[in-house]
Amino acid sequence: MVKAQAQTLEEILEVLGQRGVYTILRSLQQGALRFGALQQTTALPPRSLSLRLKELEELGLISRSEYQEVPPRVEYALTSPGQALQPALEALATWAKNQTKR
Repeated sequence: MVKAQAQTLEEILEVLGQRGVYTILRSLQQGALRFGALQQTTALPPRSLSLRLKELEELGLISRSEYQEVPPRVEYALTSPGQALQPALEALATWAKNQTKR
């Protein structure tokens, strides 16, 4: 896992390149989501999704909010650095779209 203190571009790109991470970040652009909603969006197994969310939280790109309710509720949302990453993700999506048109 990548620690927030030692972030080289290669380390960040390694995390961003993992299956489901792009979809997680793009989904959270619309607002906070619960684990079940993210699982439906990404189609990742629960363990894989949990690991991806922890890595993104350690990078400081997402936050995890626990609510003391019954049943317990946990929501994930983009942090300011996560929101700042959105233009780069949009640029990558545009680039990929243009590559498939060739």
